Amino acid sequence: MRLHQHALRAFLRRITGNDAEAEDLAQESFVFAWEKILRFDPVRPFRPWLFAIAWRKYRERKRGWRRWMARDAAYAETRAVMEDPDPGLRLDLASACAALPTEQQAALLLCLACDFTQAETAEALSLPLGTVKSHIARGRQKLAAFLGDET
Repeated sequence: MRLHQHALRAFLRRITGNDAEAEDLAQESFVFAWEKILRFDPVRPFRPWLFAIAWRKYRERKRGWRRWMARDAAYAETRAVMEDPDPGLRLDLASACAALPTEQQAALLLCLACDFTQAETAEALSLPLGTVKSHIARGRQKLAAFLGDET
């Protein structure tokens, strides 16, 4: 770490343009490298391996940031168009959600309220995709029944 930290942090500062983000990415990269050091092939040079980890960490964060910004913009757009729902309906919906089993509630909230795909929800909840799909379908049925919409 002592040997490569200055160069790695400088690289990350240049690509992020942000000292704090570069520091975070450097820490994540060093921790990941430490955890995976047994996978490192000592015949190959260490520095490119370490910088490849940092580059992947940067790209993962950038993809996540873009996804977050797109979701945030879509949510803001939806909120601007939507009127505030009836407070009674909001309470009914909150009660209906609270009555769902935890896994169904989490799957529905991630997919419907947070705009996760079903695959992202499966990953976030560490569940198989089919299980998430079942939770969503059953949760929707229960919500519809609770709210009196059996269609």
